[in-house]
Amino acid sequence: MSDVTDLSSSLPGDQDQFLTILSREEVLARFEDALFPRPLPVDTVPLADALSLALATDVMAPIDVPPFDRSSVDGFAVRSDDLAQAGEGAPVRLALNNETIACGTAPKQIVQPGTATPIATGGPIPRGADAVVMVEHTQPLANDAIEVRRAISPGHFISYAGSDIARGEVLMHKGTVIGSREIGMLAACGIARVNVVRRPVVAVISTGDELEQPGTPLRPAAVYDTNGPIVTAAIAENGGNPIFMGSYPDEEDVLEQGMRAALARADMLVLSGGTSKGAGDLSHRIIPRLGAPGIIAHGVALKPGKPLCLAVCDGKPVVILPGFPTSAMFTFHDIIVPVLRRLAGLPLRTDTTVEATVPVRIASELGRTEFVMVSLVEGADGELISYPTGKGSGAITSFAQADGFLRIEALADQMPAGTKTDVTLLTPHVRVPDLVIVGSHCTGLDVVTAPVVREGLSVRSISVGSLGGLAAARRGECDLAPIHLFDDKTDTYNTPFLAPGLTLVPGYRRMQGIVFRPGDARFEGKTPEAAVAAALADASCLMVNRNQGAGTRILIDRLLGDARPDGYWNQPRSHNAVAAAVAQGRADWGVTIAPVAKAAELGFLPLTEEHYDFALVDARAKRPGVKAFLASLHSDETRKALEKAGFRPA
Repeated sequence: MSDVTDLSSSLPGDQDQFLTILSREEVLARFEDALFPRPLPVDTVPLADALSLALATDVMAPIDVPPFDRSSVDGFAVRSDDLAQAGEGAPVRLALNNETIACGTAPKQIVQPGTATPIATGGPIPRGADAVVMVEHTQPLANDAIEVRRAISPGHFISYAGSDIARGEVLMHKGTVIGSREIGMLAACGIARVNVVRRPVVAVISTGDELEQPGTPLRPAAVYDTNGPIVTAAIAENGGNPIFMGSYPDEEDVLEQGMRAALARADMLVLSGGTSKGAGDLSHRIIPRLGAPGIIAHGVALKPGKPLCLAVCDGKPVVILPGFPTSAMFTFHDIIVPVLRRLAGLPLRTDTTVEATVPVRIASELGRTEFVMVSLVEGADGELISYPTGKGSGAITSFAQADGFLRIEALADQMPAGTKTDVTLLTPHVRVPDLVIVGSHCTGLDVVTAPVVREGLSVRSISVGSLGGLAAARRGECDLAPIHLFDDKTDTYNTPFLAPGLTLVPGYRRMQGIVFRPGDARFEGKTPEAAVAAALADASCLMVNRNQGAGTRILIDRLLGDARPDGYWNQPRSHNAVAAAVAQGRADWGVTIAPVAKAAELGFLPLTEEHYDFALVDARAKRPGVKAFLASLHSDETRKALEKAGFRPA
């Protein structure tokens, strides 16, 4: 670079050509421009060896988790209709079926009206049941029966298939740092090996005639080398694999041999000392002989840290830290750590506690201190918003996808919406996402966000359904809300549901249809209308529905009219859970999207092509993450990827 002082001809007494002082921002920009972009080396390692490493590629979920609908409590699998009128003054008697469902036990009996099946926590939900009543809420009776004195809703204490992790979704994005939580998620999906960014090997050299290594006698006028151990440990803390090569005297030939040996073994070299303007400061004078382009910056406007020297020698970064330990570590953490972590594929570090606003009321149980996992996003005024992320006590992602947790005291029965509270971060590298998406989830969304992630931007997607996403968008808590809502009055999708301050961005089309097990004569080869008529005419034909508020639920209700067939109140919250229920024989038909049906190898009768669009918050349209998302959505690359995945770009 033409505006960097050439130090290759500097002599010990030529102090006028010492260093050119640059701002911290300019120094970091020059260093990063000389190093990036660059491909990062990749290793494929077992899960046990992946701890603290960064994923080199996206990881797709190969299965649904849980793989079947399961009970979240010890109790009885029941039909919620049987208990609709139950109460303290109107107990309901249910006959017990002759089986008990434990973990790992496949149900054999159908839960008929007026019956219940004992089930353990984690046990698969039997056919016919759409809820679980806790054992504490029942009273045993004679002749193999129980009494229930409270009504329950469909889906009560059921964890639906794919409600935690949906098959085909991006389980973890490239760049995710592997911790114990992530290892648990990978193991839950049966993944044994992952592609990770290899830790950069960093050689460490201390310089100075005055240095002695700890553990040896301290001679007169000597000091113990503190920079070597400190820098070595700091490199390990920030994703590097350090090699301490000892301390070298102020002898140019000997030091040059050591620096060459270090660069031959390592991906990066960090020295301390020898970068100032004294006659014995040799390190920076050797660098021009080690490779191009050489010194990038020598001198930074920091106190302490002014003599910092940064170089790149044949693609390998070389750093010369100031000799004083305080100055060395200040500049290392401020200037070098961001580059080192980027070489290791790791995100930047942040503080451990932040203040954030809770956007929705969080109910709590009196008498117990409650810790609630939250995801952090940025609100309309720049304040932090903490979204509760819980999917139930058995959900791995409640913990793994959270940024931190907040605490509700034992004497409080809730935390009201709008409360400002401290959030304790789970890991120091958590940062607010560059793009926040709240609304209906779809596997096609992963296709659109993949290029955004490749640009180095972080994406947070929170699945709350179309209506929940619109509410978050109106409050300014997200950038985009994915929606697919049909309006009967105007016979159009999505536009009638927008509020002032929101703009509809056309997304893509996805085919909704009836799914069934191949070979089922009630559906095979029929039109959707004929198939539904056949299903309604057969009392044994069990359907699986979708949750209220979902766009698919609106389609189903239009399809059924006033009919409420058996299974109508079985209401999982995802397309994957519907497909799993049909594939596993817990239901005979349902409505889902074509890509999910194909992945589950189910029969599919197309119903209608729905519009999966995005409500854009106008006030956030200029954010870099939003611009990157829109560019991806409209790119030829994404359009082709969507088509390959079974979607049709708008």
